Amino acid sequence: MAGKSVVDINCDMGESYGVYRLGQDQELLRYVSSVSIACGFHAGDPSVMRETIALARAAKVSIGAHPGYPDLMGFGRRLMQLSPTEVFDAIVYQVGAFLGVAKSLGVAGTHVKAHGALYNLAVSDVVVAQAVAQAVRAVDDQLILVGLANSRLIEAGLAQGLKVSREAFVDRRYQADGSLVPRSHPHALYHSFGEARDQVKEILTTGFVTAITGEKVPVVADTFCVHGEGPHALEFARGMVALVAEQNITLSGLKRL
Repeated sequence: MAGKSVVDINCDMGESYGVYRLGQDQELLRYVSSVSIACGFHAGDPSVMRETIALARAAKVSIGAHPGYPDLMGFGRRLMQLSPTEVFDAIVYQVGAFLGVAKSLGVAGTHVKAHGALYNLAVSDVVVAQAVAQAVRAVDDQLILVGLANSRLIEAGLAQGLKVSREAFVDRRYQADGSLVPRSHPHALYHSFGEARDQVKEILTTGFVTAITGEKVPVVADTFCVHGEGPHALEFARGMVALVAEQNITLSGLKRL
């Protein structure tokens, strides 16, 4: 297949909390085109949210909500037994808070990307995926729903009439079914862009990724995620910008309908 002509680089941000600082948000804003900002459940707080949105506005970067499980101690990466209604309510609550803070700063939110264990569950769980998509639509049907390429979440977003953005990951390896290798696996993560470069280039230019077990898996991505809290986030972000330019691909942030 033909390679991409336009792509977004997104980064999770605003994950500090109170006096505790996490990530290199201000530096990363020089390289990314969209950011997904924590809404206080898995990380972040109202002041951090406001500060991060203001930084993104100054950098002219698209902003979105990054809602997760109510699990500050586990950074939202532990699976929780929430009913579909509880998932719906949690998303509505967090996205609503985010949009309120954004409006107070004169900025329009562009997208919603679930975080951590909730994101991963919505990849394969139809009921959870539907709850997330329905919540986004209920709050603002002009928002873009970001989800793993080929996932149930993308399907649910399309079924709700939402614009979707199919996501690939710069620093994660893939399984044969197109899902991410679990973080518990010793080879789940790439630790440098040099390691990840061939995988990212393959996705960009062919629409396929080589799974950890060797299979070629179709992955057509509109946006690529760099995890902002990682120790090598700046290296990954710089590497992505250089690779996109090398491939003559235009870098563009997510845009509302």
